Amino acid sequence: MTEARTLADELTDVLFDVEPLSPTLFGIPGYDNTRLADLGDSAWESLRARLSDVARRAGEIDLTSLDAEDRVTVAVVQQQAESVIETGDLRRAEFTITDSFFSPVGELLSLLPMITLPGGDQARDYLARLEAVPAFLTTLAERHRAGIACGRVPVQHLVAKTIAMLDRYLADPDADPLAQQSPPEADVDFETRRQEILRDRVRPAVAEYRRVLAEEVLAHGRPVDRVGLCWLPEGEQAYRVLARSHTTTERTPAELHQTGKDLIAALAEEYRALGAKVFGTDDLAEIFHRLRTDPALRWKDGDELITAAREAISRAEKVAPQWFGRLPSQNCLVEPVPEAEAPGAALAYYMSPALDGSRAGTYFANTYQAEERYRYTAEATAFHEAVPGHHFQITISQELADLPLARRLAPLNAYLEGWGLYTERLADEMGLYSDDLAKFGMLALDSMRAARLVVDTGIHALGWSRQQAIDYIMDNSAMAQLEVESEVDRYIAAPGQALSYMVGRLEINRLRARAEEELGTDFDIREFHDVVLGSGPLPMNVLETVVVDWIDARRSR
Repeated sequence: MTEARTLADELTDVLFDVEPLSPTLFGIPGYDNTRLADLGDSAWESLRARLSDVARRAGEIDLTSLDAEDRVTVAVVQQQAESVIETGDLRRAEFTITDSFFSPVGELLSLLPMITLPGGDQARDYLARLEAVPAFLTTLAERHRAGIACGRVPVQHLVAKTIAMLDRYLADPDADPLAQQSPPEADVDFETRRQEILRDRVRPAVAEYRRVLAEEVLAHGRPVDRVGLCWLPEGEQAYRVLARSHTTTERTPAELHQTGKDLIAALAEEYRALGAKVFGTDDLAEIFHRLRTDPALRWKDGDELITAAREAISRAEKVAPQWFGRLPSQNCLVEPVPEAEAPGAALAYYMSPALDGSRAGTYFANTYQAEERYRYTAEATAFHEAVPGHHFQITISQELADLPLARRLAPLNAYLEGWGLYTERLADEMGLYSDDLAKFGMLALDSMRAARLVVDTGIHALGWSRQQAIDYIMDNSAMAQLEVESEVDRYIAAPGQALSYMVGRLEINRLRARAEEELGTDFDIREFHDVVLGSGPLPMNVLETVVVDWIDARRSR
């Protein structure tokens, strides 16, 4: 085994200790499946030392002695180790409280139900994890108290939403998401034991954590006019760290803010052209009004929404071989977002498959208050989250068996979300949109991602209020009020994450344009896509190296 692969495997071990649920959800054997993350300071210091050692050794390797694949591996390992150190040092658990999987408690309640229980060992491990929930929540509460003492406080509005989420969880034990997996048939005592743990340990611990939020944390929360990181001690520097981590570029918040504004202006012209064709008007305000208020453009119910998503994905799967040489080995499932998390969840999201085949890749569409959601965004969202978006990229990456796990599973948002956004426009090239109205969905989601550059930086670098952010998106997109408010709360809770989509898309577009220009008639779109997807998730500068090497090799044929 090369030194590069050894370092990659060491990084994987550390990252699975940072988040012990990951190997279980990915179906990777050989790791402790009974643990939850340790959010304590001493645990982080130990993990930080290991990450620092990996990063240092990666930086000391003589790259000229390596082949191209190992050079990419070293670059990914060093970037990932350094990024996890930088973001881990920000102590986000202290102030990240929200009713979605961007918070530690929201993530726990979302991910634990994803664990499958095919046999007795997995069932016993799952019970051990349920037993660990009280200690996890106790440590999390301690972190909140430490944050309050240092002025690193959460947003009051999101604390209140989290309390409401926990109230919903506690109010209906029969619908407990932690009790929904089917137990192994041979384990007759499992269900009895699970219900006992949930009744005697988990729910009392959730109730106590809820009490802490209501009685000790809520009053200290930041008001809705001070929701950004810039209102916290050293918050401006923290935001720069997160922006760099999520985009894998050195673009400053000011640059990103202006890029978003420029994109919004360009999109306005596309709206006017399509509006004239579909609605007979090029007035931007009138186009947005029609898209928001026409009852025929809303869903009848959640079932209709799910059906439309499945039909769009089926169309994409049929034509994909014309645009991709490498295809995933499995199709994408489509399911509604679980009811318990739907009120605080995003418009949609993708859950990757397990490497052992125990869980298929699944596109989750949010059917909560479906009658208030717009049908014309369904196709673009499905292409982004499923085919040819996240399902293609993530499944193909997982199936690159010759690469180390650190390359196949790297959580590089600019690459992952940049690819998803790229495929929304690619879908138009592929002829996948069913009509011009569905293309409004493509523009609407483009507007949202462009607005994210403006709003995320506005909130966290410029001190915008929650209402300022909502107003900007409402003025510059056709999104529903319900979705705008949910989006803005997401940006508040997860600083910098929203930047990754458009930054990544712009970089992929730039590299494709370069390849088309330099290769001319020799450019092959199937080969380009295979190159972009064929090395696993990459930082943007490393992706550029890989694509340029392909261009040079293609020219020399």
